[in-house]
Amino acid sequence: MREYISYEELPNWVPGRVLLASDGLGWKNVACRAYHYAGQDVIVPQMKDFMLVGYRGGVTPMQRRFDGRWTKETLVPGAASLLTRAQQVSWNWKEPIDVTHVYLSGALVAEVASEVLDCNVAEVSLADILRTDDPVMTHAMEMIAREAAAQGIGGALYVDSIARGLCVHLLRQYAEVRTPEPRNEGALTTAQMRTIIAYIEVHLGSGLDLKSMADVLGLTRCLFARQFRRSFGKPPYAFVTARRLQKAREMLATTHNPIKTIALDCGFSDQAHLTRMFRAAYGKTPAVFRRQAL
Repeated sequence: MREYISYEELPNWVPGRVLLASDGLGWKNVACRAYHYAGQDVIVPQMKDFMLVGYRGGVTPMQRRFDGRWTKETLVPGAASLLTRAQQVSWNWKEPIDVTHVYLSGALVAEVASEVLDCNVAEVSLADILRTDDPVMTHAMEMIAREAAAQGIGGALYVDSIARGLCVHLLRQYAEVRTPEPRNEGALTTAQMRTIIAYIEVHLGSGLDLKSMADVLGLTRCLFARQFRRSFGKPPYAFVTARRLQKAREMLATTHNPIKTIALDCGFSDQAHLTRMFRAAYGKTPAVFRRQAL
């Protein structure tokens, strides 16, 4: 049985001119490429990643065969397609098009599902959608593509945050989730809570993820996520984000460090990332808050 193909191998089955690529940028569990395609009739083997397609230029009728069924739509700029992983699919279209592909690893989607759904997730399947007019999905894909082009400081962290938000949206709208294990109703002990809080404080400025935090306590990611939520009232990712914002608020009020330095020290990808999160949480920008506090 053939192994699943990677997104890097996709041009072997769907030849096209690469317009943009995130290759070599150090991103984890998410990748982006943009292509110009002529009309084609192709069969794509099973891919190991989930694939989202955003249509940027050109209008074409398109047919796709998935799970033995053909569907047909007209694809236009602003529309998107969604393909679950590990499924062979046939595509047929006549006119030239420009597209953006965003690839999400199965590990990332399962990790986000485990945290959001507060249970062990064995498998996530996404619906096969040839055309969806989904502004949330399209906007997230555009942000990821812009970052691939800009290659800004903290890009890997920035893209990870966008990809996780995108995963939550996909889980809400398009997912089928299998959860074979029963829920564990335990919580973290007082000692474990102290340990993980100390670890988070030390590593706020670096890449905190579910696995690294779970490893500190010797727990699986799913069990850690469940017990953390029961102990602190929110999932780990939300807790870490809130603590980063609180630390940024404290530094803005008590130091004269540049805002871009505070952003990096608190684990945000750049000053713009901090500004967006800070305004959403406190209703004002970091600069306005500092002027009022100092």
